[in-house]
Amino acid sequence: MLGRNQGGAKLLIAVVLAGFALSKYYCSSSFNDITGESQHISISPDQEIAMGLQSAPQMIAEMGGEVKGTAYDELVRRIGQRLVTQTEAGKTTYHDDFEFHLLADQQTINAFALPGGQVFITAALLSRLTTNGQNIDENMLAGVLGHEIGHVVARHSAEKLAQMELAQGLTGAVTMATYDPNNPNSGYLAQMVSNMLQMKYGREQELQSDELGVRFMLQAGYDPERLIEVMEVLKQAAGPNRTPEFQSTHPDPENRKEAIQAAIEKYRGK
Repeated sequence: MLGRNQGGAKLLIAVVLAGFALSKYYCSSSFNDITGESQHISISPDQEIAMGLQSAPQMIAEMGGEVKGTAYDELVRRIGQRLVTQTEAGKTTYHDDFEFHLLADQQTINAFALPGGQVFITAALLSRLTTNGQNIDENMLAGVLGHEIGHVVARHSAEKLAQMELAQGLTGAVTMATYDPNNPNSGYLAQMVSNMLQMKYGREQELQSDELGVRFMLQAGYDPERLIEVMEVLKQAAGPNRTPEFQSTHPDPENRKEAIQAAIEKYRGK
C-alpha cells in the first residue's frame, strides 16, 4: 500500500514538473519580423548580445586565436558588413552589434554564430571556399556568413535556450515518473526524450538559416547559387562516413542543396 502511494506521489510531482515546464515555454512568445513567425523565447535581444560578447573571447581562445591584420580577415569583415548593411539584417536590433571573426584554426572546417551578432569562420573552411584552388570566392564566403547572420536574426540561440529549458523540465518529469532505484538504466528514457526534442529543432533551424542566407545574398548582390557549392565543400570535407542525418543536428548537405535551390527560386526576382 505504501509503495502504491509513493508511486502516485511521484506521478503527481512529475505532472506538476511537466506542466510548469510547458507553461513557461508556451507563455514566453515573441514575433520575429524577419522570419514572420512567433517564437518561444525567454530572454531579450540585449541579453543575447551580452551573452555573445561574453562568450566570444573564450571561443576565440579555444580555436587557436583570431587572425588579424591580413587581407583574409579584412575580406571576412567586409563581406559580413555588406550582408548586414544592405539587407533586412541591418534593420534588426542587432544591426550595430555584428562582428565578424576569422579564427586561426587550420583543422576544423566550421563557421558559427553566437547570440547577438558574433560571427566566426575558421581558416580551414575559408581556405576551401575557392573557385580555382587559390582565390577566395566572395560569393561562397557570403553564403557562409549569410547563413550565420540568419541564425542571429532568427534568434535561434535564444530559441534553442528555451527549448533546452523545456527539455530539461520534461526530462526531470520523466525521470521522476519512471526512475527505479533498483534499475539505474531507467534514467536513459528521460535522456532520450531530451535528445530527440533538441535534435529536431536543430535541423529545422539550419534549413531556415540557409533560406535566410539566400535572401541576404540576393539583397546584397551576391550569387546564391554559390551557396550550393558550399554544400559540396562540406560534403567532401565530411568524407564518405558521414553521420546519418537523423542522428545529427545538421541536415545532410545533399538535402540542404535541394532546400537552397527552392529558396533561390522563391526569392529571385522579388
